[in-house]
Amino acid sequence: MDRNLLPAIAAFAEVAREGSFTRAASKLAVSPSALSQTLRVLEERLSVRLLNRSTRSVSVTEEGRKLLADINPGLAMIEHAVALVQDAKDRPAGEIRINSSRLAASHFLEPHLGEFARRYPLVKLEIVVDDGFGDIVREGCDGGVRLRESVVDSMIAVPISPPIRMAVVASPAYLATYPPPETPFDLERHNCLGLRHGNSNIVSAWEFTDPSDGREFTFEPTGSFVTNGDDIMLSAAIQGVGLIMHMDFAVRDHVARGTLVRVLETWCQPFDGFDLYLPTRDQMAAKIRALIDFLVEKRRHTN
Repeated sequence: MDRNLLPAIAAFAEVAREGSFTRAASKLAVSPSALSQTLRVLEERLSVRLLNRSTRSVSVTEEGRKLLADINPGLAMIEHAVALVQDAKDRPAGEIRINSSRLAASHFLEPHLGEFARRYPLVKLEIVVDDGFGDIVREGCDGGVRLRESVVDSMIAVPISPPIRMAVVASPAYLATYPPPETPFDLERHNCLGLRHGNSNIVSAWEFTDPSDGREFTFEPTGSFVTNGDDIMLSAAIQGVGLIMHMDFAVRDHVARGTLVRVLETWCQPFDGFDLYLPTRDQMAAKIRALIDFLVEKRRHTN
């Protein structure tokens, strides 16, 4: 069937229900003459008369009644589906797919999954863990979570974490053997472990800011160990393999327990944290608005 006929078929059903071109045209927000022309074209395409017309009334032909009997269930299903979509626009329900780095997911999404599920039981949340820089549109995701500096300008970005500092840390045993660096320039004499971006060949440079003049510069770690797993890198530091640079919130508990010691703290200045980013704000579904509001609420209670 030619799907271009669907609007005309729906218009025919409306005229049949109302028994009047004028009333049906008013409901469809078109002129009676335009509606009449639409029905004439439909009858020509189907090669059958669907309506008997007179100056005073409109009635459905036998062929028209047969067509109505067959199309009414389908039209009812379409109306029901449209109503569900419109209802979902105002009620958080349905699936959400979020692409997130492993670190952001474990610290800013995972701790709140239970509360989100209880608050929005009709929302099915899927977190796609990806330490690369995936294209959320191409991968069919509704949004992503990355550091602000990684989000392209065309995206809508909402902060979901406080500002972040990097931290250079090592175990007490390592620092007992190798004197703690006093400036980043002392790192050349240390075993500095590397963190690789996903499956790429890029090892993260260590970024510093000179506390005396604000000058920014980087250091390339070339130690005896490299991994693309931040949890493995953290374990290596705790075991005394060498120094690592990691996000402060990821090492805070270890520093508090004394299993890691922080160095070069004044050389690590805060920067923008993680954002939930979206392709567009247009026609935003209630489920997406609910997730944004929820994560922004959690951000206010995050140190």
